[in-house]
Amino acid sequence: MSASIRTLDDLLAEGVSGRRVLVRADLNVPLDKQTGAITDDGRIRAVLPTLGALTEAGAKVVVCSHLGRPKGEPDPQFSLNPVAGRLGELLGTPVHFASDTVGESAQAVVAALADGEVALLENLRFNKGETSKDDAERGAFADQLAAFGDAYVDDAFGAVHRKHASVYDVPARLPHVAGRLVLREVEVLSTLTGDPERPYVVVLGGSKVSDKLAVIEALLPTVDRLLIGGGMCFTFLKAQGHEVGTSLLEKDMVETCRNLLERADGKIMLPVDVVAADAFAPDAAHDVVPADGIPSHRVGLDIGPETVAGFAAALRGSAAGGTANARTIFWNGPMGVFEMAAFANGTRGVAEAIAESDAFSVVGGGDSAAAVRALGLDEKSFGHISTGGGASLEYLEGKTLPGIAALEN
Repeated sequence: MSASIRTLDDLLAEGVSGRRVLVRADLNVPLDKQTGAITDDGRIRAVLPTLGALTEAGAKVVVCSHLGRPKGEPDPQFSLNPVAGRLGELLGTPVHFASDTVGESAQAVVAALADGEVALLENLRFNKGETSKDDAERGAFADQLAAFGDAYVDDAFGAVHRKHASVYDVPARLPHVAGRLVLREVEVLSTLTGDPERPYVVVLGGSKVSDKLAVIEALLPTVDRLLIGGGMCFTFLKAQGHEVGTSLLEKDMVETCRNLLERADGKIMLPVDVVAADAFAPDAAHDVVPADGIPSHRVGLDIGPETVAGFAAALRGSAAGGTANARTIFWNGPMGVFEMAAFANGTRGVAEAIAESDAFSVVGGGDSAAAVRALGLDEKSFGHISTGGGASLEYLEGKTLPGIAALEN
């Protein structure tokens, strides 16, 4: 973290008792479409250290967050009301919920806060000003938000790559600091962009090469091995001249992948077998086939067991292969459609190999973090599980993140 960025401890040292502290959190948790219940509260738990420290110090804490992608107006399916209940359970104290973001309800709830109490405002993205590309419109909304605080804490690492009102504009209007989660995220990711302990192995999955191209370009010169699975592997396999059946394929990226393979000097490791199915469905007939022999009518939905073993050897080290144990690991993106039990073995196998490794391991948020929890793996087995998939990738790409830049004095 830049020395010019003040931290939560700096704010606490000044004293916050009786002061209103506006906290930008990332409470963008997944909700069950049928029941509306929270299916993964990892992001809520991640902000507890910051909120707990503020309440214990007697601050009047006003939390704001987004959830999902509503289109600038209220939408009940994206309400933060369920989050308020769970946040209160985890904090051990009731959380007062405002049914709007900066309107009458929010004003009344914030005005009634006592020292050490917490309020949660309704979804920021119910207001067009939050995500507007017009500086004036975004600034006007930031003015309304800033009126709820005497100081601002950004603890929403998953949103720092967005130039949004609550992330970028509010810090210009209030004394501002980085929360404990943001501080930890930047400290961890800076080790990966600095001088990581070697061997340094990166595991990338997910759907599209185009989503990961910039980070591949940035990491390729610095990593020792780059393991590629998930839907994106099929574009690389096509670049090697293999047929991929009806698997996910970005035709316009084939030549790019061919070029990456040529420049990789053997660093890139691709699947040697895949789980191919008759259809994209949880109960579809499927079996393991060689990665260079996917039938024309079948779709690859996971990496195969031989690939899992090869990836595990690259992570844990292999005496037979003459490879040393990885000392630093970054993983972003599942190896297959892990949400379907039949196609979760690849992600599980690679995740277990990372967890069992002696390396310092970083799980790069998003679907990877969700997979760790969905598969019942012990989160403590990993060095760090990021709360920001897109933010962590952009940090590793070397991009300037608006939310981090806004915290610099």
